[in-house]
Amino acid sequence: MRKSDKTSASASCAVFAQIRPPDRKTVRSDTFETRSFACEGQRSMGSASSETARTAPPNLDDLLWGPKFPGSAIKVAMLVYPEMVLQHLVGLQTILNILGADIHLVGFDMTPVITDVGIPIRPTDTPATCPQDMDVLFVPGGLKGTIACMNNPAVLAFLTSVARHARFITSVCTGSLVLAAAGLLEGYKATSHWGVAGLLPVMGAIESRERLVQDRNRITGAGVTAGLDFGLILAAQLRGQQAAEHIQLIIDYAPQAPFRHDVASETLAAQKATGRSHAAWIDGNALQAAQAAARRLKL
Repeated sequence: MRKSDKTSASASCAVFAQIRPPDRKTVRSDTFETRSFACEGQRSMGSASSETARTAPPNLDDLLWGPKFPGSAIKVAMLVYPEMVLQHLVGLQTILNILGADIHLVGFDMTPVITDVGIPIRPTDTPATCPQDMDVLFVPGGLKGTIACMNNPAVLAFLTSVARHARFITSVCTGSLVLAAAGLLEGYKATSHWGVAGLLPVMGAIESRERLVQDRNRITGAGVTAGLDFGLILAAQLRGQQAAEHIQLIIDYAPQAPFRHDVASETLAAQKATGRSHAAWIDGNALQAAQAAARRLKL
C-alpha cells in the first residue's frame, strides 16, 4: 500500500470512530462488522483472515444499557421553554432514553430555548407538529418560565389536547402549576416544589407535600432532584419494576444527602422563610397566574 493510501485509510477509520449511530434500536450488527473489517483490514494491509472479518465488536450501547426492553414503542412529549430547569428534563430524559423511548421536545417554536444554567435545548417539535398519540406528557419546572406558560393560551391548549390521549400526564417541580393551569389536575392529588405547592388548590388540585405523588394517571414530582425518583416510578409503570430497577442500577442512583433534610426542623423552617423573603416578585406573579387560571377554569 502506498503512503498516500495508508494516510487515507487512517483518516477514514478516524472518521468512522467518531460516528455514533443515531438510533441504537434500528442499527444492525452487520453495520459494525463492515466498519470493523474496513478499518482493521486496512491497518493490517489486507492480512486479516476471513474469521477476523466476521468478528464484530460489541455494541457499546448494549454493554452500557443492556438489551432493549420488550414492548411497543413508548412515545413521550416533553415541553421545553425558556428558563426551565435543565435538571428536570435531562434526568427523566436519561431514563427514558435507556427505555428506548421516542422523545419529542416540544417548544413554542423551533428556536433553541435557554435553560436556567444557560445550556440551550433545541426543540424537535412545536405544538403544531407534535403527534397527539403520546404515552407520556411531561412538563418540567422553572418558575419564571412556568409563569409564562401558565399565561400562554397556546401552551395550555397543546397540553389539554395531548392529555386527551396520553396514558400518563406528568410533571416535576413547578411543572405541576402549568398542568393545573391547563385544568389537568382538577380533583387530583399533586405535589410541586415546597415554595409553590400551596398554589395548587387555587387551581382545583389537592395539595400534597410528598416527594412523589401518583393519583390515577397523574404523576407529579416535587423539587429538582425528585425528577429521578419520578422517572424511575414512571419507568416501572411503562415497562415493569424489573426494568426500573435495572435502570436504577445503570445510573447508580442511591442518594445519600450530605446534609440533613428534616422537614420538621427549625433550621430548615428558617431557611425556607429566608428564601421566601427574596421571592416576593415571583410569588406575587405566580399567585396572579394561578388566580387567572382559576377564573378561566371557573373555579
